[in-house]
Amino acid sequence: MELSVVGNGEFVTGFRLAGIRKIHEVSDENLESAVKEVIKDPEVGILVMHDDDFNKLPQNLRNKLNESVEPTVVTLGGTGQSSNLREKIKQSVGVDLWK
Repeated sequence: MELSVVGNGEFVTGFRLAGIRKIHEVSDENLESAVKEVIKDPEVGILVMHDDDFNKLPQNLRNKLNESVEPTVVTLGGTGQSSNLREKIKQSVGVDLWK
């Protein structure tokens, strides 16, 4: 399974430098299509996005991503990220690792 990152140039730069290969540098106009492309990729196990970008997606796509186990979607930045990450880990592995 691979990690994929979707976001603007500033957001994806650190992931690119860390060696992540599946980088989708997008603008607001092609954000939705890039996310849909990643969802269809069977090699992607984790999708990383900025919380602000996630909130720009249509509600039906956000609902689908929130319920998705594979790929597991992790949003970074914004408020409440640690509880979101906790819920995603719990959803993907079935155990609350913080307990």
